[in-house]
Amino acid sequence: MRNSIIIDTVIGKLYIAETDGAITHLSFMRDVEENSAEGIISPVLEDARSQIITYLEGKRTSFDLPLSPKGTTFQEKVWEALLTIPYGQTISYKELALRAGNSKACRAVGMANNKNPIPLIIPCHRVIGANGKLVGYGGGLPIKEKLLTIEGALPVSK
Repeated sequence: MRNSIIIDTVIGKLYIAETDGAITHLSFMRDVEENSAEGIISPVLEDARSQIITYLEGKRTSFDLPLSPKGTTFQEKVWEALLTIPYGQTISYKELALRAGNSKACRAVGMANNKNPIPLIIPCHRVIGANGKLVGYGGGLPIKEKLLTIEGALPVSK
């Protein structure tokens, strides 16, 4: 059964969904309807809410939640690679492609990054352009900048 909640945060409202005890989606509210939360507030959703709030307050550096993102084999490999980027650090799309096992797949990695169904928790915001610039983020560049500021990871040049 799918359950979901909407939480109000310093980066705006977030929609979080879980199925069978694992987080499956996190969306920025401009992507979903206000009344789209459904089901009961499960312990997993309550834990996700708490962890996201403390992360955004700068009091948490990692998430400890069961995740179940669904995608192609390649996308899931990229999302696993995203989980290896430490808090407070950034890498380029080329480095992410290397971590995902194909250094020549920068564009494909970028597309997989864009399809990440659980942004923030699977930290696609930690991927930046090769030139150190903030590029592409489903939540918008101001949110990406805010998340990297919280983590103390903003590159020297923007």
